[in-house]
Amino acid sequence: MESKKSKYVVILAAGKGTRMNSELPKVLMEVDQKPMIFHVLENVIPIQPNEIYIVVGYKKEIVIDHIQQFIQKDNIFIPIQFVEQNEQLGTGHAFMMTEPFLKDKNGYVLVTAGDMPLISTKSFEKLFQIIEKENTEGSVLTSIVENPYGYGRIIRDKNHFISKIIEEKDASEDIKKIKEINTGCYVFTLPEVFSLLKLVKNNNKQGEYYLPDIIEIYRNQNRYFSCLLLENSYEALGANSKEELQMINEIYKIYKSNKGNVV
Repeated sequence: MESKKSKYVVILAAGKGTRMNSELPKVLMEVDQKPMIFHVLENVIPIQPNEIYIVVGYKKEIVIDHIQQFIQKDNIFIPIQFVEQNEQLGTGHAFMMTEPFLKDKNGYVLVTAGDMPLISTKSFEKLFQIIEKENTEGSVLTSIVENPYGYGRIIRDKNHFISKIIEEKDASEDIKKIKEINTGCYVFTLPEVFSLLKLVKNNNKQGEYYLPDIIEIYRNQNRYFSCLLLENSYEALGANSKEELQMINEIYKIYKSNKGNVV
């Protein structure tokens, strides 16, 4: 089932990637000799979004220059705009930076990370489709992993809808046993999401606005989100360290011949 509603994409690409121990912005670090964000763009472009917004921050000039070269080289005709996040105050804050561009739009917006190069086009498409199938306000891409340490855990209600996402640092011992995790990839309905995004608080140790917190805000208003569980957990891998980047490179080589059909 293909949605006839407008689709927009927001790629979060403002972070430095401190644990990489490199001056290069994290999204420009390479998988198969190509910046990770190029893979993300290659995987979202086939869903034919109306517009793509890339949130930039750390060394934004370098990121913008690389992406502009990519656009010219690959003859990309989908409008791509860069949105600046001057302070890195969390994923919720990064998404909020796109409000001036999206607040008058109607349809759906996919929010994903620029350092997750393995999520397939097929998974992105399913994330849009499940909203209409289940008649919900949005959807969250989840994954089952054997070692969920460090990830936000997915809490579902008796009807299988997501009720909240609990981060590792806030999780009880029972919650930590849950192996279904948040990938950090969402589809929201426009323009309603921005009114709820304003309700996300930064009362945490980092003083940041976390996008996952918006799920519980929706549920408190009796508004529901669907979950799409990845069939292939490798798609959910992101690179926060050089070791993780190496792992993604190795996995990519395995699936290279089947790229775009990993799920």
